[in-house]
Amino acid sequence: MVSYKELGLVNSRAIFKKAFEGKYAIPAFNFNNMEQMQAIIQACVEESSPVILQVSSGARKYANQTILRYIAQGAVEYAKELGKNIPIVLHLDHGDSLELCISCIEYGFSSVMIDGSHFPYEKNIEVTRSVVEYAHKHDVTVEGELGVLAGIEDDVKAEHHTYTQPEEVEDFVSKTGVDSLAISIGTSHGANKFKPEQCTRNAEGVLIPPPLRFDILEAVEKRIPGFPIVLHGASSVPPKYVEIINNHGGKLKDAIGIPEEELRHAAQSAVCKINIDSDGRLAMTAAIRETLDAHPEWFDPRQYLGPARDYLKELYKHKLVHVLGSAGKA
Repeated sequence: MVSYKELGLVNSRAIFKKAFEGKYAIPAFNFNNMEQMQAIIQACVEESSPVILQVSSGARKYANQTILRYIAQGAVEYAKELGKNIPIVLHLDHGDSLELCISCIEYGFSSVMIDGSHFPYEKNIEVTRSVVEYAHKHDVTVEGELGVLAGIEDDVKAEHHTYTQPEEVEDFVSKTGVDSLAISIGTSHGANKFKPEQCTRNAEGVLIPPPLRFDILEAVEKRIPGFPIVLHGASSVPPKYVEIINNHGGKLKDAIGIPEEELRHAAQSAVCKINIDSDGRLAMTAAIRETLDAHPEWFDPRQYLGPARDYLKELYKHKLVHVLGSAGKA
């Protein structure tokens, strides 16, 4: 077993406390390769932000658990090399079993999510509590989930939303002992978060998605005051990246995300962690398509992954400063 402390990582407890008190959210950026890690660390060092390096079970299978451990350790040293020892968490996103969470903890993760939201309520409590009992023995923090987000992200798939029931949160938190709670208030996974018929059009003809259920968030805050809340499926799906992709051979139809002003509002409440994955995928794909379209003779991966890394860094810096409010908080 490798302790995350040996790798220079931290768990989420202290940074969530600071985020709650400071009215900002910690970025949770998904990654599975070197360029993504470099872009995340460059952006967070330059903007002096704490960060959660987030790994899905699919990413873990893709990149290999041992390699990911060393990438995370490399991220810590890379940040120092760039001039700032920012707090870095290595987090399992949407863990689906006690066994997976244990394996991640043994490989150096400092935080894990156990997603039992697809189980009946009592089973969710049972599975989540089992993860908490093991994780807390190793000072690893645990995120649970109540409510189901629609959409697709790696192995996580659901066709319909199930909003979090505020009357359940006190019981769930007390019985499981989780350190943070992901709730469902209208965000969803993937780049197609809403169907066009669910949206309205503004004067410019731009599709406006239905607003997030801040009434649910406020009710949750009243029942568990001071407790760290997490938003999944919070990518904004920037139109500029969708346009670049489609202009260079892509076929993204009806890609609609969460308005950034709503995420900024959420970050100023009890929401201490906001997950962003699809936006990073869109930025990378936009850069790669644009670059290869302009230079069809190129075949060196560095020639198109370099621009992809630059697009990612630009995206992440924007999120830190203008959406999450975590810039300057490291």
